[in-house]
Amino acid sequence: MRLFSILIIVSCLFPSFVSAQIWAKKGLKFQKNLDKYYQDTLTSPLPAADVADFKGHPFFVPNKKFKIKASFERTPDAKPFQMPTSTDRLPIYTQYGIATFTIDGKEYTLNVYQNQKYKETLFLPFYDLTNDEFTYGGGRYLDLKYPKGGKIKLDFNQAYHPYCAYSDQYSCPIPPFENRLDLAIMAGVKLAEKYKH
Repeated sequence: MRLFSILIIVSCLFPSFVSAQIWAKKGLKFQKNLDKYYQDTLTSPLPAADVADFKGHPFFVPNKKFKIKASFERTPDAKPFQMPTSTDRLPIYTQYGIATFTIDGKEYTLNVYQNQKYKETLFLPFYDLTNDEFTYGGGRYLDLKYPKGGKIKLDFNQAYHPYCAYSDQYSCPIPPFENRLDLAIMAGVKLAEKYKH
C-alpha cells in the first residue's frame, strides 16, 4: 500500500519521469521479443549453426530523440509497383504516403509503403549514415501502424535489419533512393561484428 501511494505521488509530481519510464520499458520489450524470435529454432532467420550461440542483438542505447510523431500526407492515386529486392523477386507495394519530420532543426522526408499482400502494417525501409559501420549496409526497416489525424509515429528505436543481414538465403526489399537519410540514426538494432560483410 505504501509503495502504491509513493507511485501515485511520483506520477503526479513528475509525469514526464513516469512517461519516460513507461517508454523505456516498451523499448526493452521490443528488444527482448526480437532476441527471443532470433533464439527460437522455429523462427530464427540466423543460419542454423548460429542459433544455439546467439546471445542477443547489440542495440543502440534507446534515445527519445528518435521517437517521432511525424506529419503524414497520403500519396494520391498511387499505383502498385514492383519493389527491387536482393534477388530477382519483385514483391508488389504501393507508396502509401510521405512522412515529414524534424531532427536537430533539419527537416527530413521518408516514403512509407504498403505491401499489397500483407496490409496489417505499413513498411518503411531506409538508409542512414550508420550503415556499413554500425548497421547493415543494405539498410534497415520499420514496421508502422497506420496514421491517425495526419500524424504517424516513427520510433527508430525499433529499427531492425532485414534477414539478408544475417544470411544470403533470403530475399529482402532494397530501400528506395528517396529513403536515404543524410543523418546517423543512432537507434535500434546494431549489427554484430560476425555478420558484417
